[in-house]
Formats: sequence, C-alpha cells, structure tokens
Amino acid sequence: MTAFRYTAIGTGGERLAGVMEAATAEEVIARLQRQGTMPVRAEPADKAGRWSALMQLSLGSTRGLRKQDVADLIRELATMLTAGQDLDRALRYMQETAPARVRPTITGLRDAVRDGSPLSTAMARYPASFPAMHVGLVRAGEAGGNLGPTLGRIADLLDRQRALASTVTSALIYPTVLLVAMIGAVTLLLTEVLPQFVPMFEQSGVALPASTQFLIDAGNFVQADGLMMLAGFVVVLLLARTALRQDPVRLVVDRVLLRLPIVGGLTKEILAARFSRVLGTLLLNGVALIPALAIVRDAMGSRAGRLAVERASLTARGGGSLTPELEAAGVFPLRTIHLLRLGEETAQLGAMALRAADIHEERTRLATARLTSLLVPAITIVMGVAVGGIVASLMTAMLSLNDLAGG
Repeated sequence: MTAFRYTAIGTGGERLAGVMEAATAEEVIARLQRQGTMPVRAEPADKAGRWSALMQLSLGSTRGLRKQDVADLIRELATMLTAGQDLDRALRYMQETAPARVRPTITGLRDAVRDGSPLSTAMARYPASFPAMHVGLVRAGEAGGNLGPTLGRIADLLDRQRALASTVTSALIYPTVLLVAMIGAVTLLLTEVLPQFVPMFEQSGVALPASTQFLIDAGNFVQADGLMMLAGFVVVLLLARTALRQDPVRLVVDRVLLRLPIVGGLTKEILAARFSRVLGTLLLNGVALIPALAIVRDAMGSRAGRLAVERASLTARGGGSLTPELEAAGVFPLRTIHLLRLGEETAQLGAMALRAADIHEERTRLATARLTSLLVPAITIVMGVAVGGIVASLMTAMLSLNDLAGG
C-alpha cells in the first residue's frame, strides 16, 4: 500500500485535502467518488513521489502550456476520439505531430494512460496546463462514457473564453496607441521644440504670456525630472500590483470598477458571460451544482464575483435558490438573474446558463465596440487640443515679439 495525497471538492463545495492509503491513485479516486466528492488530484505522498513531481514540473509544467495550445490539444483529441480512435492511438498521433513546446506534456499524458491511469488523472498531473475545471469535466465524461463529446465542449468553452478576451484586448489596442502617441507628441514639443525658442524670448527681455511661461516651466521640469517621474510611476505601478494581490484591497477595487458609469457595465457583462458559460458547461456535463459552483468561484477572477458566488453557494447548499444572493450582490446584470431563475424553475439551469452566456458575450462585444468608439475620438480631441494649445501659445509669444519690434 502507498500513501497518496489527494485534493477533492466536497458535496458542500468545500476543498478537501488529505492522505489516503491505497494501491494506486485510481483506487484513491474511486474511493473519493464513492464518498460523493469530486476528485481533482491524487499523487504519491512519499519523498520519491514528490521528487518525481518536482522533476516533472521542472520539465515545463510549472509554466504550463499557453491557452491556445491547450485549446488546440483538447480540440484535436476530441476530434479523433469522436471519429472512433482509441485514446492511446490518438495521443500517439498527437505526440508525433505536436509542436516541440507541447510534445513533453502529450508524452506525459500518453505515458500515464499507457500505465493504466484515466486521462483525467493524467491531466491532473499538469495543474498549470489543465485546471480543476478541465479535470472535473474529463472525469465526468469518462464516468458517462462520452469522453469525446466532453472534450469537444471543453474546447468550445476555451475558444469562447479566448474569443471574449481577444475582443476586449483588441478593441483597447488602438486607444492605447493613440494615448501613447499623444503623450509622446506633447513631450517632444515641450522638451525639443519649445526650448529652441527660449533664447529668442530671453533676448527680447519682454514678459511672456502666462501660457507660454507655463509651458516653458513644464518643459524644464520634464527635462530635469522626467526620468525620476517615470521611475516613480513604475514604482507606483509595482506597489499597486502588490496591493491588488491582497484580497481586501482587490475586493474594494473590484466593487469600485462595477460602479463606474461605462466600465462598470462592461465589467458586469464580462463577469456574467464567464460565470454563465463555465456554470452551464459544468452542469450539462454531469457535475453537481455545489461542486460546479466551487469551480466557477475559482474561475471568476474578480474578488467581488467570487464573494457573490460563495454566498450563493452557501444558500444553494442549504436547499435555497441560487439567484437571490447573486441579485443582492449587484455583480451581474438583471438579465443574468432572470435567466438563471427561469432555469431553476424549469429544471434547466445548465441550458439557461449557456443561453445567458451567449447573450452576455454578444453584449460584451457591443459594449466594447461602444467604449472604443468613445475613447478614440476623445483621445484624438484631447491630443489635438494639447498640441494646438502649445502651438497657439508659441504663436502668441511670437506675435508679441513682432508687436514689440514694430513699435
């Protein structure tokens, strides 16, 4: 008998961890399943097992695969299994054709499967690439005998999540470039163009307009202390990043974001899409509600969203409805609450959650486009006003010199 360390999600949504004596990891998983829990990981607890896991992590699983690589791997595996290939042959083909960065992970999966481990157990050895949600879904697919379709749903989930994130990121690239260009243009005018006129102004001996003098002082300040300002800005960013890792600070920031006029609405749509998509996928693949909520909670990203899911999970664990706590938290749009309530009333919570996800993903795309359409003209106008103001101030000073010379 060997001692195995295990991690599982209990019937109440709580995380369980401990040590169990068994002949194999599969026996540990089977015992945990008979106890009504959802096993996530089981690995040898002895020193050799730990060193083996450490060596395995050092070979690349610490960083994990990129999300695109994981989605492609799961999609290809789902396609071959659905077409009738056995698991070992599918993994062998993928091992031969996969990119070099993905091949070690596929090799590890195939070796574990050939040693008799289920695919879910093999995937659990690479937590940086395959989180608990993937492992739980694959295990449910194995138990139901529909591993191929289950992997296909996981790939769909990953594709939709990546598409949603790409929509937001791509939409913000152009405004960011414009903002950087504006800052660069103003800095160039203050530090390179404006100083060329300063000797002429000084030789004239006349009092400059207040706006021109302000710009000259600002240019001198940027030239003298610009690097210190940049260093201070970087330090502030690092401190803010460290502070945001603290749950109380992150919770306050997340709640403030949700209350902002335009950004708050977009944030709610993103959280609703993520919550609904993951919850619906888990429920339709046979995962019970409470363990599904525990996985959804970890996938939220937002501390305010996690807190709302935790409170809703406590209510559901006591036999109550899921939606009152979600509505009271104010994290999700009312449309989400209504659709989930309808799903509870008709015993179709998984299907209605996916329907809500479709709606909120589309609304996220529309809200992102609307935000971009507001940011781009706003930044362009601000840049035009800033550059025009500097040029107008210079022209005013030059005209005052001409008037002095003409007089």
